[in-house]
Amino acid sequence: MVFIKSFDKTLTLDIDPTTTSLDALHLAIEQKSGVSAAHQRLFLSSRRLFSGYGPTYIAGLGVGLNSTLTLLFPLLGGMQAPVPPKARLEFLNTKPPPNYVAGLGRGATGFTTRSDIGPARAAPDLPDRSATTIGGAGAAGVGRGRGKGPGEEEEEEEAEDKGYDENQKFDEFEGNDVGLFASAEYDEEDKEADAVWEAIDKRMDLRRKDRREARLKEEIEKYRASNPKITEQFADLKRKLYTLSAQEWDSIPEIGDYSMRNKKKRFESFVPVPDTLLEKARQEQEHVTALDPKSRAAGGTETPWAQTPVTDLTAVGEGRGTVLSLKLDRLSDSVSGLTVVDPKGYLTDLKSMKITSDAEISDIKKARLLLKSVIQTNPKHPPGWIAAARLEEVAGKIQAARQLIKKGCEECPKNEDVWIEACRLSSPDEAKAVIARGVKAITNSVKLWMQAAKLEHDDANKSRVLRKGLEHIPDSVRLWKAVVELANEEDARLLLQRAVECCPLHVELWLALARLETYDNAKKVLNKARERLSKEPAIWITAAKLEEANGNTAMVGKIIERGIRALQREGVVIDREAWMKEAEAAERAGSVATCQAIIHNTIGVGVEEEDRKRTWVADAEECKKRGSIETARAIYAHALTVESLDALLRKAVTYRPQAEVLWLMGAKEKWLAGDVPAARAILQEAYAAIPNSEEIWLAAFKLEFENHEPERARMLLAKARERGGTERVWMKSAIVERELGNTDEERRLLDEGLKRFPSFFKLWLMLGQLEERLGYVEKAKEVYESGLKHCPNCVTLWLSLANLEEKMNGLSKARAVLTMARKKNPQNPELWLAAVRAESRHGYKKEADILMAKALQECPNSGILWAASIEMVPRPQRKTKNKARNWLNRAVTLAPDIGDFWALYYKFELQHGTEDNQKDVLKRCIAAEPKHGEKWQAISKAVENSHQPTEAILKKVVVALGKEESSAESSKH
Repeated sequence: MVFIKSFDKTLTLDIDPTTTSLDALHLAIEQKSGVSAAHQRLFLSSRRLFSGYGPTYIAGLGVGLNSTLTLLFPLLGGMQAPVPPKARLEFLNTKPPPNYVAGLGRGATGFTTRSDIGPARAAPDLPDRSATTIGGAGAAGVGRGRGKGPGEEEEEEEAEDKGYDENQKFDEFEGNDVGLFASAEYDEEDKEADAVWEAIDKRMDLRRKDRREARLKEEIEKYRASNPKITEQFADLKRKLYTLSAQEWDSIPEIGDYSMRNKKKRFESFVPVPDTLLEKARQEQEHVTALDPKSRAAGGTETPWAQTPVTDLTAVGEGRGTVLSLKLDRLSDSVSGLTVVDPKGYLTDLKSMKITSDAEISDIKKARLLLKSVIQTNPKHPPGWIAAARLEEVAGKIQAARQLIKKGCEECPKNEDVWIEACRLSSPDEAKAVIARGVKAITNSVKLWMQAAKLEHDDANKSRVLRKGLEHIPDSVRLWKAVVELANEEDARLLLQRAVECCPLHVELWLALARLETYDNAKKVLNKARERLSKEPAIWITAAKLEEANGNTAMVGKIIERGIRALQREGVVIDREAWMKEAEAAERAGSVATCQAIIHNTIGVGVEEEDRKRTWVADAEECKKRGSIETARAIYAHALTVESLDALLRKAVTYRPQAEVLWLMGAKEKWLAGDVPAARAILQEAYAAIPNSEEIWLAAFKLEFENHEPERARMLLAKARERGGTERVWMKSAIVERELGNTDEERRLLDEGLKRFPSFFKLWLMLGQLEERLGYVEKAKEVYESGLKHCPNCVTLWLSLANLEEKMNGLSKARAVLTMARKKNPQNPELWLAAVRAESRHGYKKEADILMAKALQECPNSGILWAASIEMVPRPQRKTKNKARNWLNRAVTLAPDIGDFWALYYKFELQHGTEDNQKDVLKRCIAAEPKHGEKWQAISKAVENSHQPTEAILKKVVVALGKEESSAESSKH
């Protein structure tokens, strides 16, 4: 509720000051009182409320609930309504020269009219002319007609009744109401309030200064665009004039004066010049020296104004014109030479105009000298030219700024910042030419090409400029992104295909291309991206989203799991917080299954078991606050799964503490979750429950050994041996010492193990390999022979002894060993294959074919023999044997644990298959995790290959197979 108090009544308005603007308040008063909003004057105490400045709502002007405002409006007293005053010429307000009488030169006499004393015109501040008026005219004109007449006393009484003087000076802003509160008491409180409001007005005006200047600049640019100068309209035609030859220039006809004014004869009259005009001209051209009347009255001995005024009327006129031109120049815009004066914003411009002080002018001069010294002493320094040009721009000398930056471009043609500055300072028509010279000088500047594209107005020209830039800078990701944004979907796909070839290490281009491709092509694109960017998680996440979008939700979890393993192999640290953000992003994109898979595989990384429940609950709560409901639900689901499985295993071992498999399952779950200390604790509890369980001991050893804790593994095995461990414990102990390089301790453990378990062939084999590795071939032979006495059916020992005999004594000894082995172990394809290969290595192809025929008769269902038989026949006959790819695929399908089959299959695809087939075989081999095979075991069990992943072992086996094939081919030739 706000109260409005006027002369005869008080209005009540039901409004809210916090939501009502001053204009809305004026309209509400107009509806209730009938007073036009243009004639309303609102006052709060003694302060008038203005619109257009300051806060938006009247509450910001100090108006609150139940406030009382005073409404005043001009009472025109039956006179004609005041009209806005016309702009007065400046010389009407200037002080006239001494002894000047208006109209005296043309014989006029002074007179007074009603307009001279009425409220519609302001009285100029002119000096007293009583001393110079002629014929009593000055007496009549004293005070601009405000002398008392016959009815003046009645007017004064009427003015007292009205409360204001109707003939007072008219104010352009306040109208006739300027003196209404002239008699009111102005105390310290009003003074303080006015100071506060003045400070607020100044602050609000400063806050709006940038917006006002930006709006004015925008209006000026719009005006220039819609009203170009004649020179700009014909600029392109003028540029073409340089193509004209000298003859063409000479043939251009001279333009004559064809105006109508010169064709019509005008009546001219000659009138003698009056003497008064000649006298006036003479007076304007001469120096007038006169004494002041007061000084003349004192005999010329006093000069009240400090000196006798000497006035040159011509200089006064010229000075007035100079001042006027300076004011107009300050209001004009000089960015492009177009002078624009906004009549509506004239007063605002005057208020916001920055008055340059003498100190600022001096600072500009000093800065200009310093920068001039900089560009002269070091003309190849680009920042100096840029600073000098900007200084001239600030000083308002835009043409000088353009000249300076042009010289800077000539001195520093290889600096892109100078060209950018020159483009900014140039006019719109010249900017393209400037940037064209810039890109010609620096063809590999991305900034210049982007600026050149920005100057174009339509997308087609922008795309043309960007493609031209890509011809010079094909590896610029910024240019590729800009040109793709301007293209349609089909063109964008083609552009991105070229972009990923030029910028293969930028993941955004790969992902953008995958989004535009079909399902099958998108998978190929992501596979290529994964090869180039093996450490980029976004590719795996995008692949999971792709499968989910095509309905393959079962593959989503596998892709995320494989991706995390691959990233870990590449040394990428899995940041749990970053992956949670990716899960939330997947949820917002609608890929709920991808979100759940990310949470399932990463939520437990780096979280201790005792803090797991509290951490996961906090994570879920934070996701709910951010609106990620599916992410929170996935966290809760995983927490329930883990907690329930953990609780179930705990409960199971409580009721069945002697069940080894339950303890081992619990430890494995903790290990797979990355919580090695928890797995170690479970195995300790299992050992306490089952102290003599060898499986528990070996599980603890494997945990420590695989996590690179050899000392812990050695201690565990030592305790297991003390408690009477089996042959497996002794073998694992020797393996640990072999990896640590302790050959003496390894030999001691093998010897003690063979004394305890002489029929365990692996100990004999390890001891023989140790002696052979150290170069003691005779000792190795004795070890193999001793091992065959205890294990005559061990094919591996027979093969090791045959290989050693072949190295020591040649083919004959090896042939004898293999013959003895076949007698001890009939129908064994491995022994037959070893004999065939031994004959082939020494060039006895006929004997090898005979042995192969006998081998196939004895072992007709042996796959390795048939595969070797295929390799032995000439290449044209191989098609009659089988189709290699089909057979190899069948082999790895029936026996996925044989690593040699996978190596042969992968080698075949590398030679004859496509890239997709190669990746498919590699992926299937990693999933199968083969452990056996002739070549596979020899390489995987080597000391240098310990703890190597399946992929690395597969590639090493393929290399070994290639070397064997090369040596076989060379032996044939």
